[in-house]
Amino acid sequence: MTKPKFAPQISVPATYMRGGTSKGTFFKLSDLPERCQVAGSPRDNFLLRVIGSPDPYGKQIDGLGNGSSSTSKTVILSEAKQAEHDVNYLFGQVNIAKPMIDWAGNCGNLTAAVGACAINMGLVDADKIASSIDKDADSGVCEVRIWQENISKTIIAHVPVYKKDADSKVQVQETGDFELDGVTFPAAEVKIEFIDPVDSSSDMFPTNNLVDDFDVSGCGLDKDSVKATFISAGIPTIFMKAEDLGFSGTELQGDINSNDELLAKLEKIRATGGVAMGLFKDESEAQASQHIPKIAWVAPAQSYTSSSGKEVNANDINLVVRAMSMGQLHHAMMGTAAVAIAAASTTQGTLVNEAAGGGELSEVRFGHPSGTLLVGGKTEQVDGRWQAKKVSMSRSARRIMVGEVFVPADAF
Repeated sequence: MTKPKFAPQISVPATYMRGGTSKGTFFKLSDLPERCQVAGSPRDNFLLRVIGSPDPYGKQIDGLGNGSSSTSKTVILSEAKQAEHDVNYLFGQVNIAKPMIDWAGNCGNLTAAVGACAINMGLVDADKIASSIDKDADSGVCEVRIWQENISKTIIAHVPVYKKDADSKVQVQETGDFELDGVTFPAAEVKIEFIDPVDSSSDMFPTNNLVDDFDVSGCGLDKDSVKATFISAGIPTIFMKAEDLGFSGTELQGDINSNDELLAKLEKIRATGGVAMGLFKDESEAQASQHIPKIAWVAPAQSYTSSSGKEVNANDINLVVRAMSMGQLHHAMMGTAAVAIAAASTTQGTLVNEAAGGGELSEVRFGHPSGTLLVGGKTEQVDGRWQAKKVSMSRSARRIMVGEVFVPADAF
């Protein structure tokens, strides 16, 4: 009798965390199978199988993804390679339907979980963690300096920590009363600072203009040219006026994501913008990289009902913003897009700044599908080029599961 052939499963330590309004599976680099510790198809295939992609059903039932761009994410943490940093952070955006992982950008939401996860994984110096609490105190904040490997940038996470008594080990505080729209339950606040999110050798506005006449002929709009602000801060983003797209700026996911014709139109505009920004040679290259650029639309502050039923009052916000992520309207706002919003809104003359009322701004509160978010920024011109010196925001993070993830041995 012939024995059936099958591949056994292997187990790998993993942590499942929420960061901001996203969730992802976190790994310590040294815990991965040896051939998955370097870039290449084995690593990608392993992570695809973990998340449950590619899935033609779009549900990722056979993995840890949840059929959403906000949860189809992986993170690999390792010892810091750069001086004066605590941890190295590599992010992979897993495509739901295609066998593809985009390593081109960062996830700003999961950034909020990196500092806490690095502490819990033992990647942050124990003495540094211990010294973050004063001698006579039982709580404090540990400043974790993160090297974001995808974009080669420094991010600082201010992680709240505590200890039960003088002799106990310092631990990450995860619960608290900080409320983040798009997340059901309150948690501990984690302040994030994105340091110099734009390369000093390049302009934050890749076309050298704060506002461009964007050629959208053939994109399905009722005009061949619209105004746009192209920015590379946090993540390359195309900002347009909501009215030029036929929108109000208060759209929810159901208004956009169930309309295939509209989604195709927005994808065409995104790909066209990617070429206009100089990110790609042609639209086919842009279509192969859904993670960048992002496309977003802005409008002046107005009242609306959020996806949770919460009323957002125009008097409480500076503007409204909606953004697409991996071909779908995001349920809240991507953290990296929030960086772009902060940088653009605090630069006089951009479409985002104009939508927020114009003038000198150091911070703005914008409305998104799930509620509102406050972001701050500081931009300036250096040798004729616009630079964002720092962008900040508050998020929260929480461990959901720590254990082992199982993957068939022949999957990678």
